[in-house]
Order: sequence, then structure tokens, then C-alpha cells
Amino acid sequence: MKRFVKRIFILFLLAIAFIFIISLFVKLKTFKYIHQTIPSSKNYDYIIVLGSSVYNGKPRAILEERLNTAIKLYNKKVATKILMTGDHQNDDYNEVDAMKDYAIENGVDEDDIILDHLGISTYDSIYRARNIFQIKKAIIVSQQYHLYRAVYIARGLGIDACGVYAPMKNDGLQIEREIREIFARDKDYFQTLFKIRSGI
Repeated sequence: MKRFVKRIFILFLLAIAFIFIISLFVKLKTFKYIHQTIPSSKNYDYIIVLGSSVYNGKPRAILEERLNTAIKLYNKKVATKILMTGDHQNDDYNEVDAMKDYAIENGVDEDDIILDHLGISTYDSIYRARNIFQIKKAIIVSQQYHLYRAVYIARGLGIDACGVYAPMKNDGLQIEREIREIFARDKDYFQTLFKIRSGI
């Protein structure tokens, strides 16, 4: 019995190590593509802004910072088009229209905004950017902890991508986000490895 328990414990430790190793691998493969700023001389096809939560039709702080960062890149003419991708599965919840309205209010030409209402997850957003919107070269905007995964997916699916990270206000939830992100990197590592078709 003791030997059985010992084997189970060792398998458990190996599983935990495997989870952390994959997460670390994703970060090591992408950290050189993630920046605080991008020189305006870089010529990208699109800026991709990944969605996050909204409330009463307005972006919450995390999403607002992503949009502010994207608008700065747009104003520097790093790219002429912005793809805004997020969750709009239900009529009473719409991330992308809130993103669009915020960008227009802050000087972005509506004609330069493309919306993906079916960016339900990070993988779906990037998969659709490549396969639906035919994006081949892009800057992805999110917070730094999230960009490792997003850029890994993009490059794995054939997009010449880098990331520019938005500021992250301390709301006391970052440790929880980092833990969730470890498991999300593992999931998206395998989805990218096998180029799983988006379910959307």
C-alpha cells in the first residue's frame, strides 16, 4: 500500500512539473517578441486588441489600458488597422462594440476598426485573425502576463507577431491571474501544436 501511495505521489509531482515546464517553455519561446514599446518604423498590417470584461457598455480598467496602448500605436502609424476581438455571444454582453466606441471617442477612424464578435477565447481570437481575417503580420496588445500565450499562439499559427504590453493596475487579483495563466498556456500549447480548428 505504501509503495502504491508513493507511486501516486510521484506521478502527481511529475504532472505538476509537466504543467509548469510547458508554461515556462511558452514564456521562453516568446519573451523576445514582447515589448513595452515598438518603434514607429515597424510596419505591421494590424494591431490586434484582445478583449476583456466590460461593464454597462464601458471597458473595465484592464481593457481600457489595452485600448489606450493600441490607440498610441495607431497614432504612431505602426499599423493602419485595428482588429478588436472579444466576446459577443449574448445580446446583453458585447465587448467589441464597447471597444470600438471607446476607440472612436479617442480619435480612431471608424473605417480603420475591424470587429471580431466571436473572439471567445485567446486561441479563438488568434485563430480567427489568421484564418478568417487573413492577418499575416500583427502587433498584439494585452497585458504582459497574457501576451506570452497570445504571441505563442500567433507565431505557431503562422502570424509574424509581436506583443506590446499595456499597463497593469494593481487590483489585488494578479496572483490569481498568473495561476490561471499557467494552465491556459498549457491548454493553448497543445491547441497550437495540433493547430486545432477554432470551435467558433
